[in-house]
Amino acid sequence: MVVAHDGKIMWAHADEALLTMRDYSDAFLESYLDRIGEDCTTSVGGYKIEGPGVQLFDSIAGDHFTILGLPLVPLLAQLRAIGEIAS
Repeated sequence: MVVAHDGKIMWAHADEALLTMRDYSDAFLESYLDRIGEDCTTSVGGYKIEGPGVQLFDSIAGDHFTILGLPLVPLLAQLRAIGEIAS
């Protein structure tokens, strides 16, 4: 992510998360898709990691917000550092 001002990059940050899916049966997958319905088309990666989708994984390494698509904690720290939000 990047914080820019007047077209100039003031701060940049890259983060990653590693998610390892577990082996599961077709029956489990069908049940999971039935349970979340159309939500699978509106979530990061097609799973709902903030809900039942966490059951799809053996391990998760990294920041939760990064998995959701925005490394929020480093961004908030930067916004505090530059006085854009209260410290």
